Amino acid sequence: MPASKEIKGIMRHVTEIIIDELKLEDVTPDTFNPEMDLVDELGIDSMDLATIALVLQDEYKIVIDEDDYPKLKTVRLICEYIEEKIATRH
Repeated sequence: MPASKEIKGIMRHVTEIIIDELKLEDVTPDTFNPEMDLVDELGIDSMDLATIALVLQDEYKIVIDEDDYPKLKTVRLICEYIEEKIATRH
């Protein structure tokens, strides 16, 4: 099933945040694999993930429970989580 236009926008924005927060060089939102495991493949630690979660909370006006951090393994999973949180806040 193709990703909706909204999820693609969220995915690009989340990717930009991750690239910016982790100061990744030679990586663009277009070359970043949304299926890459952020911990195992990219090597981010819990502090990096917490920082990214805080930025995402501010950007999307959602609450990301610390217990949910382990679920946020890939950009795609983060985007689905954000979309679900946005949908249930109304």
